[in-house]
Amino acid sequence: MKPEKMKVAVLAGGVSGEREISQRSGAAVAKALHSMGVRLVEVDVKSRQVEVPAGTDICFLCLHGSYGEDGTLQAELDTMGMAYTGSGAVASALAFDKLRAKEVMGAAGIPLAEGIAWTKENDWLPPYVLKPVSEGSSLGVHLVRTEVEAEKARKAAGKWKGPMMIERLVEGAELTVGIVGKQALPVVEVRPTQGFYDYRNKYTAGSTKYLCPAPMAKEKGLELQELAKKAHEALGCEILSRVDFLMDAEGKAVVLEVNTIPGMTDLSLLPRAGQAAGIDFGNLCLKILEFSWARNQKGVLA
Repeated sequence: MKPEKMKVAVLAGGVSGEREISQRSGAAVAKALHSMGVRLVEVDVKSRQVEVPAGTDICFLCLHGSYGEDGTLQAELDTMGMAYTGSGAVASALAFDKLRAKEVMGAAGIPLAEGIAWTKENDWLPPYVLKPVSEGSSLGVHLVRTEVEAEKARKAAGKWKGPMMIERLVEGAELTVGIVGKQALPVVEVRPTQGFYDYRNKYTAGSTKYLCPAPMAKEKGLELQELAKKAHEALGCEILSRVDFLMDAEGKAVVLEVNTIPGMTDLSLLPRAGQAAGIDFGNLCLKILEFSWARNQKGVLA
């Protein structure tokens, strides 16, 4: 079935700390699909139990964070027999848990920053990163370079509801590679005007400079694209993802995480990379729908 003949439910909002960003992603996707002639309905998900409108052929998932991105929603839709965009329940759950994802990617030979579960007993000396095991949009992330920052981070971590992890801090360029279908998109470098690429810098216009393609040798760009595909495949991801990297001054890159439902706002990285590859936002959304529908019908990526 072609996207123009589908009835699409765009699911956005959700119950996580990323609700506002999810709503912005959903609105952008709905606007783009509508402009391409796709019949759709927007669904504002307000609880951990989604109601899919009658007659829906496929759900376009724009739910960032817990419930939407951790495999729970995907498992519910599987039970309904409902098609949806992106990775399945198992891959979504695995990618969302950063420690489990590290184990799998490490076993696949993917370069990573060292990271372990954090407790007050296994603290490290700075520098390091203290962050939630399962969260997105850099919520709850603390970069620690001094003991003063360490004390502040420990206090904040003690109030966080979910488990935390500690990871070696890699100083260098912040990079990302989007995957759509079987294609790795051009590398994007993000350069915040101050600090690191945190929640504020991600979603405040003018707070970050975006370079795409990133300024690097062609061979290095191809290397990162191959690493991104390897990480995507190691976790069992399908249709789309965004793989985040840090690269030090010597050109050594490590994978930080794989996002299975990357942002689709006007400031988001996947659409920027698509544009650099000659795929405008409307056609990017159509490709995601087409690939997801084919996966649902045939069990393979077309």
